[in-house]
Amino acid sequence: MTTCATSAGFQLDELPALSRTAVPRNDVLRDDTEQLARLWPTAKLLPVDRRGRAPMGRSGDMPVLDFRATEGPTPPSDAVLLGEQDGVCYWAVRAEPDGPVQEGMGWDATLPDTDEAVWQDLRLAGGLLSAEDAGLLTTAVAVLSWHDVASFCAKCGSRVETRRAGWATHCTGCGREEYPRTDPAVICLVHDGADQVLLARQPIWPPDRYSVLAGFVEGGESLEACVVREICEEVGITVDTVRYLGSQPWPFPRSLMVGFSAVGDAAQPLVPADGEIEKARWVHRDEVRAVLAAGGTGPGLILPGVTSIARRMLESWAKG
Repeated sequence: MTTCATSAGFQLDELPALSRTAVPRNDVLRDDTEQLARLWPTAKLLPVDRRGRAPMGRSGDMPVLDFRATEGPTPPSDAVLLGEQDGVCYWAVRAEPDGPVQEGMGWDATLPDTDEAVWQDLRLAGGLLSAEDAGLLTTAVAVLSWHDVASFCAKCGSRVETRRAGWATHCTGCGREEYPRTDPAVICLVHDGADQVLLARQPIWPPDRYSVLAGFVEGGESLEACVVREICEEVGITVDTVRYLGSQPWPFPRSLMVGFSAVGDAAQPLVPADGEIEKARWVHRDEVRAVLAAGGTGPGLILPGVTSIARRMLESWAKG
């Protein structure tokens, strides 16, 4: 296998939807409890339920996060500071939905069909949110999900206390500090060096839904080696010319999708991994372009929604 970071090829033409951000995180502020208390009365609080849904209203053709007013003199211990901008702090906290809920965990971004705030998750609305709202909700879902499973020390089993405005825990037994975890995964657009791209579908996906290939990085493995291994394991072909494209947080519950492109031989037989890949096939650039022009859905082929980095990769490649 050869890896090449500078070989000619496509690049992402825009940031992936969930990689956009506009509110500074302000790491220093996390330790300034006095300043956080002073800013708390004017802060904006985002409730997020355990399925990663937050209330959203609408402004024209765009969903907008429905922040709530804060209560009490100081932030609660379970609140997470998302960032600060122009003297306004943004926080997130776990809460149960207090309004209508948009069901479904699909890829296709949707806009609430009512003026009332609707609880939606990132898969359904992330691609339509502003850069400010997308960054805040992505951060909230990621860090709150970590707290859901980090109540006890991984070393001694004692209960932990939250520190640094939600960005660290401290073990009450052994004193161990822990920080939010991120699991790296590679996602790779394999093409033949010309006009064909390799797409595959999982058995649990809706009919005709296809995407590029992805998989988690194993211990002691480089990102590039993971690309080669995962492609071989999932569809039985070897690839080379592995090139980095970009990354996107995918907090379901705590992944970071690291995007690559690679070149494979379309003449190699495809051998889908049993139980993991239902079908894989090469698709011509013209067909991808036609489906994208139709909004992402075409006869026999439904592409990933605009929230996913996979869609950004396919759109960038299709432009050729």
